Amino acid sequence: MGLTGFGVFFLFFGMILFFDKALLAIGNILFVAGLSFVIGLERTFRFFFQRHKMKATGFFLGGVFVVLIGWPIIGVVLEVYGFFLLFRGFFPVAVGFIRRVPILGSLLNLPGIKGLADKVGESNAMV
Repeated sequence: MGLTGFGVFFLFFGMILFFDKALLAIGNILFVAGLSFVIGLERTFRFFFQRHKMKATGFFLGGVFVVLIGWPIIGVVLEVYGFFLLFRGFFPVAVGFIRRVPILGSLLNLPGIKGLADKVGESNAMV
C-alpha cells in the first residue's frame, strides 16, 4: 500500500510542479510496483491484459512509456485516459462507498454534485 500511495503522491507532486519528468517517472514506477505488490503479480498481469481491456492497457502503459522517454504532458494525458478506461468499473463502487462516509456522503448529495455522482454510478454500473 505504501508504494502505491507514494506513487500517487509523486504523480500528483510531479503534476503540481509543471509536469516534472523525474517525479512523474518515479510516481509511475512506484504506482505500478505497488499495485503489483498489493494484488499480486499474476492478478496484476491478468487485470491489465484481459482481452476487453487491451485498449485501456495500451493507453496507460503507453503513457508511462512516453513519460519515461521525456514527454510528460502527452504521457500523462495518455495515462489518465487509460486509467479511466481501466478502472471505470470501480467508480460506482467508490461512489457507493463515499456516500456512506458521514461528511463526504452529504457532500455528494449537494444539488450540482448529486446529478454528476448519480450519472457516474449509473453509466459505469452497466460496464
